[in-house]
Parts: sequence; structure tokens; C-alpha cells
Amino acid sequence: MHPPIEPLLIDEDILVVNKPSHLLSVPGRYEKDCLQARLESQFGTTLVVHRLDRDTSGVMVYARHKTALAAIQRQFERQTTTKEYEALVYGTPRGMQGCINLPIIVDWPNRPLQMISHTQGRYALTRWQRLETDGRLSRMRLLPQTGRSHQLRLHMQQIGCPIVGDTLYAGDQLNEEPRLMLHARRLEFDHPTQQQRLRFNCAPEF
Repeated sequence: MHPPIEPLLIDEDILVVNKPSHLLSVPGRYEKDCLQARLESQFGTTLVVHRLDRDTSGVMVYARHKTALAAIQRQFERQTTTKEYEALVYGTPRGMQGCINLPIIVDWPNRPLQMISHTQGRYALTRWQRLETDGRLSRMRLLPQTGRSHQLRLHMQQIGCPIVGDTLYAGDQLNEEPRLMLHARRLEFDHPTQQQRLRFNCAPEF
């Protein structure tokens, strides 16, 4: 029996939660246990607006009916939402802030890996800010302007600072870690039926 999930907000239209690490957002091909299923068992209809990787934790919004789903999805498509992540990475990036503009495509022979392709990749942009470092590890604020699969994980690898605990992209730098140190810290969007800007901020556990 799984412990109940405490919503950050629940009303007739939406359900906002802090997703734990090691849990799929939606059912997988071979695994049915996921956040969506657990929420449906607790609260009824739960419709998927966006996703986080299995090993990424953080703020997510689900819709409770199709009208709310369409309204929030439009905001994600038009990039009127605000998404902020926090991560621990190996090494220290050059400078205090920067921008990574590298197009991404699935690495078909090695799925689920993604790769950079300047000829076939889809536009992907990540802004970053270094919050602190001890020389070995750095804490980063990550602001994805697009939402490509594995975008933050691959972009951090490309600047020589893969995310701590990343079994797909950290390579030889990977140490034994209990989880991927990537957390969707902040999410802002407009309520689908009320004239109100909603802001959720959850600090990471790492």
C-alpha cells in the first residue's frame, strides 16, 4: 500500500502535487504504477498536462476535466508558463550564468537516450545560473525555454557538468547516488477558469 499523496492544491479543475523521485508520471510499457494512477485512486479523474522523467522530482499539475486540460496545455504550448529546476551537477561550469542552444533528437539505436543533432534535432534552449560550488559539485538553477525529452540532462552533459546521479548521461563521472539530483522547483501558470496566476515553489530534498 502506497502512502497517500498530499496535494499542493486541489479544486474542481486542477490538481497540483510534488512528484517524488523514482516514480513514473504516467504508465509505462511494462510498469503501470505511476503518479497519475495513484492520484486517480485518491481523487478520481486525473488528466496528464505535462510529464517529468521517472527519476526527476518536483511540481506537476494535472487537470481534472477536459476543459481545464485544454486551457493549461495551451499555456505550455505558447510558453506562457514558468518552469524552474534545481540540480546538483558534477564539476563547475564556466561563468556564473549562461545559455545552451543545442537541438535534440532521439538516439534511435540507443533509446531512451537523446543526442544533439544540428541537422535533424529540434530546437532546445536552456538558461542556467550557478548558485554555489565547492569545486567538485555545483548547485544550478535551470530555466528550460523548451521541453524536449531529457533536455536538461543532455544540455548539462554538453557543457561538461552532467547531473549527479544521472545513469544515462554522467558516464565515468557517475558515483553511487540514491537518485537523480534534478528537481522541478517552481511552476507558474494561469488557473484555467479563475483569473488568477498560480505560483508553486517546492525546495528539493537534496
